[in-house]
Amino acid sequence: MAGPTTAERGADDDLDSGPLPRRRPRLPGPRVLIAVAVALVLLGGVSLWALYGSSWLRVEQVSVSGTRVLTEDRVREVAEVPLGEPLISVDTDAIESRLMEKLPRIDVVEVIRSWPHGIGLKVTERTPVLIVEAAGNSGKYVEVDAKGVRFATVSRAPKGVPVLEMALSRPGSSAASLRRFGEERLVREAVRVAGDIPAAVARDTRVVKVRSYDSISLELDGGRTVAWGSAEKGRAKARALSALMEAAPDAGHFDVSAPTAPASSGS
Repeated sequence: MAGPTTAERGADDDLDSGPLPRRRPRLPGPRVLIAVAVALVLLGGVSLWALYGSSWLRVEQVSVSGTRVLTEDRVREVAEVPLGEPLISVDTDAIESRLMEKLPRIDVVEVIRSWPHGIGLKVTERTPVLIVEAAGNSGKYVEVDAKGVRFATVSRAPKGVPVLEMALSRPGSSAASLRRFGEERLVREAVRVAGDIPAAVARDTRVVKVRSYDSISLELDGGRTVAWGSAEKGRAKARALSALMEAAPDAGHFDVSAPTAPASSGS
């Protein structure tokens, strides 16, 4: 009997060499899906219980760092961290607000959850750059920081911090400056000057006096004075003052209000 023809063999070859149909992935059965769902629910329930219901993750201690004048006990007292409460539920924003409101000496505070049992209070205190005599001449001083914020009243002047004297009661330019800029702006200008005074001069500075926006002066040890002018061009004035004092160490008055033409006089 005759074998298959060439055409028949070609047709058979085409059938054999064709791609096999892809098998669809087998979906998990209902029992598997139910088991996974139950496991997830149980896991979520255990997690919630561990965070809120168990005694594993509750507040047991409050640590304080960064204090210099404030005491750690005072910071803890004002923070009012709820000991024994679940750590996850502690309102850190409320703690921060209490500290900033009741302790104005604090410039920045960070409230941190320290798992598994702690709350950390990281404090940065304000640093006084000037002090102002308290109203009524009671022998107390109000501290002023580098932002011009009056933040604390102390009974003893901090060592090395100049007294800010606002001599704005005179008529004329003083009154005009006060109307135009306001006292708080003039205080900030004095703070800028205090920040630009050369370190060697700052140690001898006893008073920063503000008569007007353009008339700020320094009173140094030994009766020496410095006419600084406005707070503008502070770095240039600081360099001019250092050079002037080196060139005329016995002078009693220095004028750097125009830093390109500084002058000294007296002895």
